[in-house]
Amino acid sequence: MEKLAVEGGTPVRSTKIFYGHQWVDESDIEAVAETLRSDFLTCGPKVNEFEKCLTDYTGTKYAAAVSNGTAALHCACIAAGIKPGDEVITTPLTFAASANCALYCGGRPVFADVNPETYNINPERIREKITDKTKAVVAVDFTGQAVENDEIRKICAEHGLIFIEDAAHAIATKYNGHQVGTLADMTCFSFHPVKTVTGGEGGAVLTNNESFYKNLLLARSHGITHDESMMEESPHEGPWYYEQINLGYNYRLTDFQSALLISQMKKLEKFSARRKEIVKKYNEAFSKIPEIIVQKEIPQSDTCRHLYIIRLNFDMLRCSRREFFDAMSAENVQCQIHYVPVYWFPYYKHLGYEKGLCPAAEEIYKGIMSIPLYPKMTDEDVDDVIHAVRKVAENYRK
Repeated sequence: MEKLAVEGGTPVRSTKIFYGHQWVDESDIEAVAETLRSDFLTCGPKVNEFEKCLTDYTGTKYAAAVSNGTAALHCACIAAGIKPGDEVITTPLTFAASANCALYCGGRPVFADVNPETYNINPERIREKITDKTKAVVAVDFTGQAVENDEIRKICAEHGLIFIEDAAHAIATKYNGHQVGTLADMTCFSFHPVKTVTGGEGGAVLTNNESFYKNLLLARSHGITHDESMMEESPHEGPWYYEQINLGYNYRLTDFQSALLISQMKKLEKFSARRKEIVKKYNEAFSKIPEIIVQKEIPQSDTCRHLYIIRLNFDMLRCSRREFFDAMSAENVQCQIHYVPVYWFPYYKHLGYEKGLCPAAEEIYKGIMSIPLYPKMTDEDVDDVIHAVRKVAENYRK
């Protein structure tokens, strides 16, 4: 048995590899440089061009590009009409923004537990949380796997709820052959650097509903419009005239970020295919390591995985997660944890949320960690990660 690096052995790698990393090439750099040389840095044509890339790719009617994924969720809640006193059901196994978006509008997040095998929100737990105050469901495509869209749409239709799909992890994922982005009332994407395509930052909300779309445009730009059909003063003074008709925010995306995203979108299928190759290798390798539990997928989801999560089987290990995590780090494989249950945070505790709300999510959290997954990884990188996981698992085997 190889001696662990944390105990003085030789690390699997001589250089560090991290859980995620962008892939920006010369064509991306030139696209940004060309826009920086143009007349528009923001509020220009590249934003519209990027939105068209999204609608063409997904088959959705409308896309509103915004400054980041959190802004996308906030705008979606505004467009959904979330107001003080409304409840929004979401998962605790997510980044805080999936719940915070309800709070931004004065609503209250309600946490529904997850499926213990897929880690996505459990539709039956959604049903249990519905009250006469429930207005919307924010369902998160955790790690990139699509949620059970058919069942969630059915629940929302039965109860008159708005279905917001937080697809920050899931661009290029399909559900029953349909691109994520076409399935919910509104779908939110994120383009942070560790996501499948990046603009440095950036986000978008996609919808087939024109009314939602118009409200999204208002929400991202101060509640201001140049659209005469929406104005109270008509005819107005002249072409310079605009009106603020809602309270909105400055959530606009710049043209140079849009240029980077347009260039990245041209490589989306390549990025997706490589992620799937790596996931397949991981699944095959870890299925033979009994100390590791692999996240299961529903057959409807053709997943472009943003994160690859291993879950430690503590029945077969004599270490804590922290010890396993530190041992992986010493092998120069840097992992991350996604995510602390949202309602465990002090802010939510002060709002009255308590531990124990979602037992399945809490149990999953105790044993998970994200290992490296990104398209620029070489086969040797992938082999090193597998080697490190196997090495640590063998050393800590009961």
